[in-house]
Formats: sequence, structure tokens, C-alpha cells
Amino acid sequence: MQEKRGFWGSRVSFIMAVVGSAVGLGNVWRFPYICYENGGGAFLIPFVVAMLTAGIPLMILEFGLGHKMGLAAPMAFAEIRKKYEWLGWFAVLVGLMVMTYYGVIMGWCFRYLAYSINLQWGADPATFFNQDFLHLSSGIGDLGGIVWYILLGLFLCWACVFFCIIKGVDSVGKVVMLTVPVPVAILVIFIIRGVTLPGAVDGLAYYLTPDFSKLLEPKVWLAAYGQVFFSLSIGFGVMIAYASFLPRDSDITNNAVISSLSDAGISFMSGFAVFSALGYLAHTTGGSVSNVLNHGPGLAFVTFPTIINNLPFWASAFGLLFFMLLLTLGIDSAFSLVEAGVAGAIDKWKTPRVIVNGIVSFAAFIIGVIYTTNAGLYWLDIIDYYFTSYGLALVGILECIVLGYVYGTRRIREHVNKTSDFKIGIWWDICIKYITPAMLIWMFIQTARELISNPYSGYPAWAQCVGGWGLLIFMIVFAIVLSLFKSRDGKEI
Repeated sequence: MQEKRGFWGSRVSFIMAVVGSAVGLGNVWRFPYICYENGGGAFLIPFVVAMLTAGIPLMILEFGLGHKMGLAAPMAFAEIRKKYEWLGWFAVLVGLMVMTYYGVIMGWCFRYLAYSINLQWGADPATFFNQDFLHLSSGIGDLGGIVWYILLGLFLCWACVFFCIIKGVDSVGKVVMLTVPVPVAILVIFIIRGVTLPGAVDGLAYYLTPDFSKLLEPKVWLAAYGQVFFSLSIGFGVMIAYASFLPRDSDITNNAVISSLSDAGISFMSGFAVFSALGYLAHTTGGSVSNVLNHGPGLAFVTFPTIINNLPFWASAFGLLFFMLLLTLGIDSAFSLVEAGVAGAIDKWKTPRVIVNGIVSFAAFIIGVIYTTNAGLYWLDIIDYYFTSYGLALVGILECIVLGYVYGTRRIREHVNKTSDFKIGIWWDICIKYITPAMLIWMFIQTARELISNPYSGYPAWAQCVGGWGLLIFMIVFAIVLSLFKSRDGKEI
């Protein structure tokens, strides 16, 4: 029975794995920018409110569901009612789709580790990244050819993921004891180095100076809820799967609070490293922080190499550390997304882990090949936008409806309170049934309205359809098809 399914070796390894999944590349290249754009230090007010009313409640919800059912997302929802199994599959498919391009970004990091040794990106990192490295084509429809070293990097990423989860929580628990502390230590090094650079104070002022007038703008509160939801790896089925491997006497509430606040703290720390470095870059170039500000892949592969070029000493060492930081941040998020799907398949069909792991890894690798072409960055951009803006929000909305109204929050709350030191009350039910779905629906409608009036990044309609709505609809249909397959009898795995 359940003993054969496996448990986390310790509470520490579980929390490390959860924090590792939640803390990813977005903590470095998304949170600081969102904070700056939405009131600087004042943004922390809506961010904390969003964490308390959506982030932590949703984390408790997913932990509670996984722990109560003892199953990964697809079969956990099937335990509620068979017809909701597809929602669990849709959640893990959204995560796996994200992982198809996440792996390519990690492949870029592998290559840039080598480039760091002699600062091979040269004096113009932007031209190097777009032309010499990606060989970027003229548009999303011009695939060109496959860039072989990016393909190799993608393969290395999937090899790492495959072996990280080869023994389930047993191997994951060991890996995260290294891959979670290491990036935090590197981040501290960058903060110490960054705040001692000329111009760092100006950069930090951009990051932290509060603009309280922004709090009157609805979009700032929307950004806070969006950041919390996307940052915690909620809605991918990851937290449900991870919690399903917890011992029966585990403290759900404390684990959720510790994990959520750890993610928030690391996000906030990242801002110090990023903006102190941006302040230094502005100082050396004679411009302003707003002129050198960047986010997403541009921050990692253009702005930071430029900053590293200008460091007075140990530039190569800091280049190696920076891309090691991105790799160690990314690997935990990467294999957690895959583990959610692998665990779901094992729960349903009782297939040996190595076979499921191999099938999922190979299929995702093949899908990821499109990102290794000359148009790869365009496809990465559009699929990331649709799956994180719409796919993830849709999972969250449906999850709140099914668990809040069909299954009932009271049943999960009572289960959570049985083993938790801190008891959650009716406030939690209100968050799950009203506040969180309302915010997610608002986010979904607002982003959809913006998309209608202004197509994302000017991509042609056919690309928006293929890489956006069309792919999302296909994933929903595929999730329904998976739910229609019969599972093997019994609960053992």
C-alpha cells in the first residue's frame, strides 16, 4: 500500500524541494522588475496582502489535497469525482509545456558557463546573444535550422532532470540539499559584491523608493497577485504531487507558510543583487538605471554579461557564478514540473518509474527542439506568455471552484488541522472560495482584453493561434483523453 509509494526522508528535504520548485529563474529576472514597475518599496504592501490571501492559502490547499489523497494531481482530483481527473492532467501538462522551453533556457546557461571563462560574448553582449549565439531569424515563421550547441544544451538539461528524479522523492530529496542552498549562497555573494560597487545606491533607490500613489492603481494589485501565483509553482500539480509523499502526521500549515515566505524572501533578496548591479552599469555607462533596465532572458544574457564585462576584477569568476546561479535555480523547478507528470502517470497506470520518466523526458525533449531553431526565442516567448498568463490562471480558477464548492474547503481544512500546530479557520475558506478565484478571474479577463486590443508582441494571428489558444485547447483535449484511459486496479505503486 502506501509504504511502497515512498516518503520524503525528512521534513527539511520536503521544504527544500518545495522551495527549490518555487524559486526559479523568475525570482531573479521577474520579481525585481515587477517591483520596480509597480511602486518600488510600496509594492511590498500589495505583495504581502496577495501572499496572505492567495499564495499561502493556495499552498495549503494543494498541500492538503495531495496529503489527504496520497496521490499526485490527476488521481487526487479523480478521487473527488472521476470527471475531474482531466483537471489534474491539464495542470501537469501546463507544467510540462513550460518545461519544454525552460530546458532550453538552462541549455543556454550551460553554454554561457563556458563563455564566462574568457568573456566570449565580447563588448556587445546583445549582438552576440541574438546573432552569434541564437542566430535569430527574421520572424516567428522563419524557423531556419537547428543550432546544434543549443540542442546539445537541451539534451544535457533533460539528462540532468532524468537522473534527478530517477528514484522519485528519494533522489529528489538528496539533490535539493545541494541545489537549494548553493544558489542562495551565490545570491548573497552577488548582493555583497553589488552593494559595494559605485552607483549601487542609485540602483537600489530605483528598486526600493516607495511610490504610494501606485497603490491606487488596480493594475498594481493585479501584478502582486499575479507575481505571487506564478512564483510559487501553484497550479502545475507540483505541490499536490510533492505533498502526496508526506508522512501522515506532517504539519501542513507550517510547511506551507515556511515555503511561501522563503520564496518571497529570496525574490526580495534577488532585487538587491539585480538593482545594485544595474546601478553600477548605469554609473559606468553614464546613463540612468531606467535606461539599462531589462528583464527576462535579456537581463540574464545581455544586461548581466555587460555588467560582468565592466567589473574591475574577477569578471570571469563572477560570470561563472552568475550562470551557475541560474542553473541551480532552474534545475529544481525543472525536475519538479516533470515529477508532477511522472508521479501522476505512475499513480494511474503503475508503470515502472524509469519507463515513465524516459517517455516523458524524451517527448518533452522532442517538443523542445523547436526552441533550438533560429526562431526559437520567438516560440519560447509566445508559449511562455499564453501558458503562464492563461493556462496557469485557468487551472487556478477551476481548482478553487472544484475544491471550494464541489469537494468543500471544510473537508480539506479539517484534514489539515488534524496535524498542524497552527489551525486555519473560516478565513481560509473565504480566501479559497471568493478572494483567490475573483483575483484570478480578474487577471484572466484583463490580460485577455489587452490581448484583443493589442496582439502580444505583434506576432501574426496564425502564431497566436498555433502557439497560444490552439495549443492550450489541445492540452485541454489531451488532458480529457488521458482521463478516459482506464487505470490499473489497486492503490499500490
